[in-house]
Amino acid sequence: MLQRLHIRNYAIIDELEISFDRGLNIITGETGAGKSILMGALGLVLGNRADTSVLLDGGEKCFVEATFYGGAKKAIQQALAELELDEEETLILRREIAANGKSRSFVNDTPVTLQGLRLIASLLVDLHRQFDTLSLGEDVFQFEVLDALAGNADLLKKYTESFQAFRKAETTRKKLKEQQDSATRELDYTRFLYSELEEAAFQPNELEILESEVELLSNAETIKTAIGQVVFVLEDSEPSMVQQLKQLANQLSGIGKGLPELSELADRLHSSHIEMQDIARELSRVNDKVGLDPVRLQQVNDRLSIGYRLLKKHQLATTHELLDLQDRLNEKLSAIENLDEQLAFAGKEEEKYRNHAVEIAGKLSAARQKVLTPLEKTTAEYLAQMGMPNARLKATCTKMEANGAPILQSFGIDRVSLLFDANKTGRFEPLEKVASGGELSRLMLAIKAQVAQSVHLPALIFDEIDTGISGEAARQVGLLMKQLSTNHQVISITHQPQIAARANAHYFVYKQEAAGAIKTRLRRLTEKERVDAIARMLSGEALTEAALATAREMVATH
Repeated sequence: MLQRLHIRNYAIIDELEISFDRGLNIITGETGAGKSILMGALGLVLGNRADTSVLLDGGEKCFVEATFYGGAKKAIQQALAELELDEEETLILRREIAANGKSRSFVNDTPVTLQGLRLIASLLVDLHRQFDTLSLGEDVFQFEVLDALAGNADLLKKYTESFQAFRKAETTRKKLKEQQDSATRELDYTRFLYSELEEAAFQPNELEILESEVELLSNAETIKTAIGQVVFVLEDSEPSMVQQLKQLANQLSGIGKGLPELSELADRLHSSHIEMQDIARELSRVNDKVGLDPVRLQQVNDRLSIGYRLLKKHQLATTHELLDLQDRLNEKLSAIENLDEQLAFAGKEEEKYRNHAVEIAGKLSAARQKVLTPLEKTTAEYLAQMGMPNARLKATCTKMEANGAPILQSFGIDRVSLLFDANKTGRFEPLEKVASGGELSRLMLAIKAQVAQSVHLPALIFDEIDTGISGEAARQVGLLMKQLSTNHQVISITHQPQIAARANAHYFVYKQEAAGAIKTRLRRLTEKERVDAIARMLSGEALTEAALATAREMVATH
């Protein structure tokens, strides 16, 4: 319930604080006194858009704070958890509009987004104005009415979970199908590229090794000639360099006994002789390995030609990159083959979740069908009480199908429609086409009165929905509001004495001059003030004994 509303610097309200009671709270006042301004301020804290035009004093910020009791409700706890806010039984919603137009929102002094404020507020307040009845024709509202009357909350939760699982499985299957279609278009070309590389069968670093080999084979004759000349000088000439080094080393060895330096130099010559001899033998072995093999040269060139063509085709540079490409192509081919299995599994999962959702949706549909006739009958009774004896509501709930299969949507497989006939014409049409603002308001009240008996509603606030009615119809609207207020807090702005007389708490809005400016004020009326206020609503400004007597009787009997 709404416990307190605190407003500062809004329109012609400098500062105003209201404490509301349980049951039926009535707000009355002269036209233009500021009743609609109160609703505007409340709408601000509920998340409506605003700008600096609402500021009474352009140099100060606008401040609207509403205190609610009711945070223990499960839906509110879930919403608080979504916003990462602590659970509290008392919730304080605050909205501030700075002089520069910047808006800030708070829940229990914690900053939240405007969307977050709206989420919490929607669970705490149902603000209904005469011209806010368009929701009657909206699918979401119509489903909510039927599901509330049918007690479908638990079943609807199960359906939502199953429907979401089905949509997720459906999305997965569609993505796999798109991948498969794309892969199928590329399959032949991918297979060709892989086969080409597989047929080439390159080994690691093969092209780099072959490049070295072709260099050797192409220069074999020059290499053999150069090696042969060096070997000839070192070992085969007369005298050879190896023999000369040996002789020179021996000569020094024979004369160097008295000179240690010559002995060391002789040893170095011996070492050089051995090294030269070893070099000559190694060169001979290398020379034997170098051969003039035109056949092998052609084979290597052919192999390199294949490799160079593939490197150019794929814009690569090394054998390693070619082999890496081959591995990736192989993985792609394997993935394409696995897509068939994945797609088959995804299809089975989608069908499983769909069948489960259809099963639950069927139960939802059956439950909704059962409340259609009671909704029509009770609505007609309420409307007759409120001065619309010829008005009729027609509620339909039909299953949606395509090619014989149910169409699943967020609320099930049904199409819900509320149609209206205000004058027994037999022609039921959409609400917005055949009902006036006052008729829609009373229809909304009749529907909410029924929903309130099935589920907990937030604080209900009605802004002059009794416009256009009087007499017995107004009395019946008041009676219905009083019934609603038995288990729900109801706050209503009204001009009807028949409704005001039923209040548990009666508030009066008026204008007062302060510091040369007109300001809106509000106070809770005493029992005597209530009688005077209702008497004025009956007779005008001049209080008559007859009006006062009638007002006392109305207050006393309610």
